Amino acid sequence: MSDAPGADAPHGWIILDKPYGLGSTQAVAAVKRCLREAGLPKVKIGHGGTLDPLATGVLPIALGEATKLAGRMLDSDKAYDFCVKFGAETDTLDAEGQVIATSDAQPTAAEIEAILPRFTGPIEQMPPAYSALKVDGRRAYDLARAGEAVELQTRAVTIHALTLLSCDAESATFSATVSKGTYIRSLARDIAHALGTVGHVTMLRRTKAGPFALESAISLDKITQAAKGRIIAQHVLPLTVGLDDIPALSVTPAEALALKQGKQLLGDPRKQGLMLALEGETPIALVEGLGPEIRVVRGFNL
Repeated sequence: MSDAPGADAPHGWIILDKPYGLGSTQAVAAVKRCLREAGLPKVKIGHGGTLDPLATGVLPIALGEATKLAGRMLDSDKAYDFCVKFGAETDTLDAEGQVIATSDAQPTAAEIEAILPRFTGPIEQMPPAYSALKVDGRRAYDLARAGEAVELQTRAVTIHALTLLSCDAESATFSATVSKGTYIRSLARDIAHALGTVGHVTMLRRTKAGPFALESAISLDKITQAAKGRIIAQHVLPLTVGLDDIPALSVTPAEALALKQGKQLLGDPRKQGLMLALEGETPIALVEGLGPEIRVVRGFNL
């Protein structure tokens, strides 16, 4: 992220319905170009959770002061629809890779339904070799592409919900709600192995990221058209939309000034944990109530 926000710069979210074939960093760059074409001031910009180039769907793009909340999006639960084609496993675990294993076994819908409880709740998962995780300072996918051995550690993730949507002779489509750090490609691989076969992901669509769902997402084509018409601001959601799950704390102008200076406030023991301090309708800071004190977690320059 770069560029200092201007006085009239937008601060909020553009929820992109990321197209197939575009990386998350490329998507951010495309939105940045649109903002520039729309004549808006320079603004910090970042995304709230990487999506593979072959995946589509919800990619929250944070603008201005909302970039301070991008980390919360990274930590949030995500929901996906995905299709697994059985009979072939690839080195990338998706349709882009080379086939490394095959099987004639084709599971039935009943067999698939029977094993889903194994993958619901807390599980241990081995990430794909083709991932952005770092091994000795290098990206795993760079090592894998260079033909080097990739040694990753299993990680604890949580599958909150896993549902079979449809099934045919060669593939099955699922819906899943998962914790941060979950790799759907790994989940697909492991489901196939549990069914005594192999498989890979042929379709992956993120339907939700934190509080943002497909209903609020906009295509890159529409953002581009809005930029040409200089109406892109109409598609920027308020910064506070990303904090709908946090209780509000009304503060006086004097208290708002103190928070902006990084000072602590005298709190209410009945109001503990994370809160959004608001002076009227203006977000002042993300604060935390700790016993008798309220301290700033992240201040907003609005």
